[in-house]
Formats: sequence, C-alpha cells, structure tokens
Amino acid sequence: EVQLVESGGGLVQPGDSLRLSCAASGFPFYKEAMGWVRQAPGKEFEWVSRIGTSDTYTYYADSVKGRATISRNNAQNQLYLQLGSAQPEDTATYYCTIVRPNANMGERGQGTQVTVSS
Repeated sequence: EVQLVESGGGLVQPGDSLRLSCAASGFPFYKEAMGWVRQAPGKEFEWVSRIGTSDTYTYYADSVKGRATISRNNAQNQLYLQLGSAQPEDTATYYCTIVRPNANMGERGQGTQVTVSS
C-alpha cells in the first residue's frame, strides 16, 4: 500500500523560508518520479514542483521558480521541498504525490497546511 506522509507545514511570516518533507513507503520510491502539488481554498490543484528518479530532472511552476528547491533522498525514501521568500499566495495545503505519465498526479498523501501571514 502506497503511503505518503507530509510534514513541515505551519504558519510562517511573509519572507520566511519553510521546508516540507514527505516520507514514502509501500512502493519502490527510487523508481518513481515525485512531486509536490498544492491546493488553496476554493482553487484547483496546482503543480508546484516535480523531480525525476534522481535529481537530474526538475520542474518548477512559474509561481515558485527561483524560490523553491525540490530534492529527494532515495536511500531514506524522502522527498523535500524548500520554499524561500514565502508569500501569502503560497498559502495552501501541500501534497506529496507520485508523478504519473503525462505529468498527471498519482497517489498523494493527506497534505500539510502552509499558511503565510503576518
């Protein structure tokens, strides 16, 4: 059974940095492209970032480009997202997800809430 457990969310002030983590289990993590999506209240899911099976391929949404770094540790089955210069527009629930063909969202975790507010 695929399990993805996100952590690291919370309340941060504008301009602060945050680091999200995702612990994966139940599948061969090193074989899967992974990513982060987010959903703000009343809005659709939005891809934030994706990473290939190693760190040779990465994708960032324009909204976070230059502020975000996605990484993974295949030995520990962990996925990370470092987000700097947080903005109120980053407020959303962030989900760790397996990337399926055509950049479709696969299984995802329960999410971690990020609120950017002063």
